[in-house]
Amino acid sequence: MNKRDSKKDNVILFPGLEKRLLEKGLDYLKQKKYRDAIQFLEQALVHDPENSDIYVGLVLANFEAGYVKQAKQIAAQMLRSGLGDYIQVIDLYLMILVQLNEYDEIVSTIEALLDEKEIPADKQEHFTRMLEFGRRMLEGGPEMEEATDGEPEGVSLGLFDLQDPKDQVMIAARLTKENIRPYIKEIKEYLASEQGHPFQKTMLLNILKEQEYAEETDVRKFGWEKSFIPSRLLDLKDYIAMNDVIQILGDELENADPVLFENILSLIERHFFLIYPFDLPNGGAEAWAAAYHFMANEYYGFDEPLESFVELYTSFEEETGQVLAFIRMLEEISYPII
Repeated sequence: MNKRDSKKDNVILFPGLEKRLLEKGLDYLKQKKYRDAIQFLEQALVHDPENSDIYVGLVLANFEAGYVKQAKQIAAQMLRSGLGDYIQVIDLYLMILVQLNEYDEIVSTIEALLDEKEIPADKQEHFTRMLEFGRRMLEGGPEMEEATDGEPEGVSLGLFDLQDPKDQVMIAARLTKENIRPYIKEIKEYLASEQGHPFQKTMLLNILKEQEYAEETDVRKFGWEKSFIPSRLLDLKDYIAMNDVIQILGDELENADPVLFENILSLIERHFFLIYPFDLPNGGAEAWAAAYHFMANEYYGFDEPLESFVELYTSFEEETGQVLAFIRMLEEISYPII
């Protein structure tokens, strides 16, 4: 072996490198920069291939980035290898299966857990509800029936009782395959109430639109109240894409800094999902563009003052400050990764 080969075979890693890579990856995950998170977490995994925290981070980052099948593969590998908290990993795995509509695997997985008595007492109700949901989806759910004005006696979704985001997503997935007319009264009461998460309300409105519900429907979000006819609403993707805020930011950043622009788009898509179908409050598109650019810059660790962005987008400082405060509130109430 020559001297060059000897050096190659005795590479000394920087002490704590895998820990720093993990911390960087998790930091990007918190900032919703999922592709950056995946890059750093995959590097961390090379140096620490049995660290369950790295695996969990990779599952979540891939799921949120839209790489759902990859997230499933990583979660399945964790289960096979016994990495991480078993019930936490099973919960992640089942949520991925819901997204992939793999209800047969949901049912078989939970049935195996029940047979092996692996489910803790405090999780029994949650997993039993998921099992019932999986079985119902396998059966195809009720056939789409003719619209009815009333809600049959005893039929209820329990919308006001749902607090867990995972349960709310399951209800939405179920309703996409059912006729929502039997639940109209409860859905409309929920949409018009001051209770309920705006995320769930958007999902319900989207289902009403897809099923061409054409009656006036009151909606309350963030203290706003307005009546809409769901069948006439813009598609959610068009509501987001057609907004002037994206156009203004695109003109400024799409060519100059495409990575930053992509990260801002991720923020906008998540926040506008919550606002839908209301018009943007508090300020003009220029103020929103300035506030989003400032916030994204802040996430990157830069400390350029808000005034610089006010000047860049020719907005008003007070108005932009109000918009920024509202955006921060949206970020706080955005659902955690499920």
